[in-house]
Amino acid sequence: MTATTPTQKLPRMNDLAKYTIEVAYQARRASSALVAATGQQKNDWLRLSAQKIREQADWLLQENAKDIAKAPEYDLTTAATDRLRLNHDRLEDIAKALEQIAMLPDPVGEVIDGGVRPNGLSITRVRAPLGVVFFIYESRPNVTADAAAICVKSGNAVILRGGKEALHSNLAFHRILAEALKECGLPEHAVQMVSTTNRDAVGLFLGMGDLIDVTIPRGGKSLIERISREAKMPVIKHLDGVCHVYVDETADIDMACRILINGKCQRPGVCNAVESVLIHEAAAAEFLTKVAPLLAENNVQVRGDATVCEHMNFATAATDEDYYTEYLDLILSAKVVSSVDEAIEHINSHGSHHTDAIVTRDFASATRFTKLVDSAAVMVNASTRFNDGGEFGLGAEIGISTDKFHARGPCGLKELTTYKYIVTGEGQTR
Repeated sequence: MTATTPTQKLPRMNDLAKYTIEVAYQARRASSALVAATGQQKNDWLRLSAQKIREQADWLLQENAKDIAKAPEYDLTTAATDRLRLNHDRLEDIAKALEQIAMLPDPVGEVIDGGVRPNGLSITRVRAPLGVVFFIYESRPNVTADAAAICVKSGNAVILRGGKEALHSNLAFHRILAEALKECGLPEHAVQMVSTTNRDAVGLFLGMGDLIDVTIPRGGKSLIERISREAKMPVIKHLDGVCHVYVDETADIDMACRILINGKCQRPGVCNAVESVLIHEAAAAEFLTKVAPLLAENNVQVRGDATVCEHMNFATAATDEDYYTEYLDLILSAKVVSSVDEAIEHINSHGSHHTDAIVTRDFASATRFTKLVDSAAVMVNASTRFNDGGEFGLGAEIGISTDKFHARGPCGLKELTTYKYIVTGEGQTR
């Protein structure tokens, strides 16, 4: 298979404007056609795409290798390079994710509620697609397939704008997805990949509130802030993942160690990884003594307060900034607190309202924590790594929203729909 050659820059702003307008109009037309698509067509597309990913795995890995080779030019961290890297196992996971989405119920047309009014009017509220999604993301080529799948399954056309560091991989996935769309009788422009790395293209798309219904950014804080400033349409934000584990005074210490090591070390470069641990002072000595060799064994750098440094000879003194930081690496901030209320206050003021966990045997502490911690997902005696669309039974997600409107937490199929009212009468007039 011949590789697609990325367009690095279009020569003039006028040409770039024409290009972005064409892409947006194509997406708008495709979204109108998708409304009429059957659930079977969409599921066939998902299964065919999975099949093509398996069949063309070697080519996909060749294209991904081009991105990996250029990673040093972009000063990618070890964690960022890991997010970018594909292998046969990761490709199989991507294919399986598409097949899992195919098995989920089609949300389009689902009846949410309804009833009959005293005047005989039947009023039904049903799910409907948002329309056109502009999705901006960085580094992870698997997100290309996930986002396309979840948008099309929920009846939305999507314009994908990945990071330059994954351009070859993203274009390769897009080619497979577009081929499958045509073969299944779906509009080929239901999934489009922005082929230019010119950053001005993003600004142009963000100004098209008449053609694009929602923008979803997934990346670093600076990206999210830029999108929020410039977008002329609603934005579903996927902000930092400054996630915490709080070890309560009644915690099962062995359980707390397992949860922390899993949350920090299994995959440190993802948004639901633990960045900070808080420990009740009554549990501090036992927990810190037990967890220290486990953190050292996994090469985790610890930045802690005086009590933490006293029990971990490899820890360094934390600054206040450390407790606000999403490291996305094998670095952990740690602090000893005097109560569950101090832990809650710290999390709400230093965290990013993404995912936070308590390890405790005390029902009252768990209840207070889940009630007062203002995060999209609050875990009790479970790893923060479970805040994920697949783990929640939603299939792949397009992101984990830290917003409160229009969706919060993992954004799956239903989160990419709105609703409309269908009113049926027999000639009633008002």
